[in-house]
Order: sequence, then C-alpha cells, then structure tokens
Amino acid sequence: MKSLLPIIGTALALGGCAAGSSDTAPTRDQEAFSREIAGLTASEPQSCIPVEQNEALTIVDTRTVVRRSGRTIWVNRLKADCPGLRPLATLIVEVHGGQYCRGDRVRGLDPGSTIPGPQCPLGDWTGYRREG
Repeated sequence: MKSLLPIIGTALALGGCAAGSSDTAPTRDQEAFSREIAGLTASEPQSCIPVEQNEALTIVDTRTVVRRSGRTIWVNRLKADCPGLRPLATLIVEVHGGQYCRGDRVRGLDPGSTIPGPQCPLGDWTGYRREG
C-alpha cells in the first residue's frame, strides 16, 4: 500500500531554479551547491536511502533533490527537469515503505497554491562525504 508522505521543507538557500533546460547557465545557488560538494568523495549510486525523521529533503533545482544526513550529503539527480521543483516550494514525496527509492515520485507545491506540480520519478542516490 502506498502512502503519501509530505516532506515540508523550504528550499533553503539552495533553492535555485533553472527554469529552462540544463543548457542554461548555472544559477548562483547551483554554483553554491557545486562548491559545497566539491572535494567530497562520491559513493556508488544506491537505489534507496532510509527516511530519517528529522532530515528533510530540499530542492536545489528542477532536477536535483538533496538530503543532508550527518556528514553525508545525499544527492538525487532526476533524469529530466521537474517543473514543480522550485525555490520555496513544499516538496511532496510519495514513499513506498521506510526509504526514499528510485522511482518514488516527487512534486512541488508552490506557496499559496492548492494544486501541486507534476509528479516526477526520483533517480539513484549518490552520497558525498569528506574523507577522513
């Protein structure tokens, strides 16, 4: 049985949005996120990561969702732009069980709106962590 688990989290300062395709120049927020993970070691992609009670997912841009968990930054890069994922949107995640998995659906709900954006499937999760 599937459950709809809304993950309330503003996009924080990382909530840049590339309104168009990935051909556009990176936004300041995307560049800040790139600097944040620069120098970190990437793990092998995983299809699922556990849902943690106090660690919300955040939106970086229309193709990137992130969860910070202790010293690890989990990054999920969607295969295509998801128009509903933008700064300050509430992220809604359709979770099947106690994990965020490839294929689970995400959508954004703009502030003041009652109709969420389109559903978009998650991809694999890559963990970034500082060695040592």
